[in-house]
Amino acid sequence: MKISLQEKKVGLALGGGGVLGAAHIGVLKALNELNVSIHAVAGTSIGALIASLFAFEKDWQDIEGVLTDLNWLNASELSLSQYAVLSNKKLGDLITQNLGEVSFEEAKIPLAMVATDISKGQKVILKNGDVSNAVMASTCVPGIFEPIQIQERLLVDGGIVENVPISPLRDLGANFLIGVALGSGSTRDKPENVIDVLLRSFYFTIETATRLRTKDADLVIAPDLASFSLISTHQTGALIQAGYAETRKILSQNLA
Repeated sequence: MKISLQEKKVGLALGGGGVLGAAHIGVLKALNELNVSIHAVAGTSIGALIASLFAFEKDWQDIEGVLTDLNWLNASELSLSQYAVLSNKKLGDLITQNLGEVSFEEAKIPLAMVATDISKGQKVILKNGDVSNAVMASTCVPGIFEPIQIQERLLVDGGIVENVPISPLRDLGANFLIGVALGSGSTRDKPENVIDVLLRSFYFTIETATRLRTKDADLVIAPDLASFSLISTHQTGALIQAGYAETRKILSQNLA
């Protein structure tokens, strides 16, 4: 039986997955073509970056322009922190350059992000205050990027606790939840460098938990991204197409 969204308030959860997040752009493209209105959006890790842009009315083409050739290396800089060798401040700067110094309260679409309190191992839902700091916290892969302090909490990547952030959406007013789960990268070739090793270890670890969490969604879009690298800068177009094709397929199968 197909589902009608005519009277639904759709919430969209964009999951983490390194540069595989370009697939989210294809998801947004397909949703736009099919006239699916999004009433709330949540993001974890790279999904938080894309969710923030979307919540401030950047369309999929705008976001494609922002993310072209983005990877974890050119989005980082050396850090003197005791906790990591790199800082992801450039990701925060990317938000500021494209949106200005904005707060969650200014978003055109209700917005939330998930991060992890690394001191307590607790999920932290960010939906107030500075957007750029929240993006840095949610994308802060532990061991690679320096943790971000927000309101006395030391925060890292939300993928540890909820890689596809379904849980914040109902509080944002959504009553039909779509989760977008990204694969954990290539399993067919050797890692390219130490960053690739660390990213693979991180995303392989949270993959099982991701499958359990997405059971709370009304609809799950999970493109097959096993042939893609977690760090390559030469696959954005193919990732967008993969996300687009899978979204068109899933929606045509499930929506009236």
